[in-house]
Amino acid sequence: MKKVFILLLVALVGINITQAQTLDLSKYHKALIIGAHPDDPESMCGGTMILLREAGCDVVSVYLTRGERGIEGKSLDETATIRTEEALKACALMDVRPVFLTQVDGESEINKARYAEMKALIEREKPDLVITHWPIDSHRDHRNCSVLVYDAWRQTGHSFDLFYGEVMTGLQTQNFTPTVFVNIDSTRERKIAAYLSHVSQGVDKEVKRFHDTMETMRGLDFQCRYAEAFVQQRWGD
Repeated sequence: MKKVFILLLVALVGINITQAQTLDLSKYHKALIIGAHPDDPESMCGGTMILLREAGCDVVSVYLTRGERGIEGKSLDETATIRTEEALKACALMDVRPVFLTQVDGESEINKARYAEMKALIEREKPDLVITHWPIDSHRDHRNCSVLVYDAWRQTGHSFDLFYGEVMTGLQTQNFTPTVFVNIDSTRERKIAAYLSHVSQGVDKEVKRFHDTMETMRGLDFQCRYAEAFVQQRWGD
């Protein structure tokens, strides 16, 4: 009866359980999680980041911007300082290394110089795994970040495995149908603690509104309590 109930729930959320795959974290030695703003990497796959570290992987949390427009009533510089400190705290809780690129929140660009910046990061860090934003997202910075990473993947000869994750699915991430999952039952508490470091963003409300629902739904997809979900970019795509 329990198995039948799980299969019915999986059918309701639209995932074919025979297609669900687990992401083999043990094979990776260096991972970059590239988000547009402070809190995006943690939101997208903080549980997976912690599991990668526990498996001995070197994990880098990359921020395209410092979230300069994320606090109403404060200047870009003031906001950048606050949000940088929040990101550093989150990274310390997850035991990952932060890297900040040079774009500005709300003004992210796709041009020759920005392509070169992302490619230089990839070539310097030499990851074998990169996770970034799903390219169909309501936030322009998220879309731009994804395109820059995708181009670097192509320009470096597909030198790393590229996966896309989700943030606030429905409100931001659109048309996302994952087939790759990571069980985060053992790390979700630490993920949420890291995410809650971003106090300036009111994330405590977002945990209840988005993460509880999204990660529980993905857990149903993958027959666990909580999961994070991904789509892998294939060579021929």
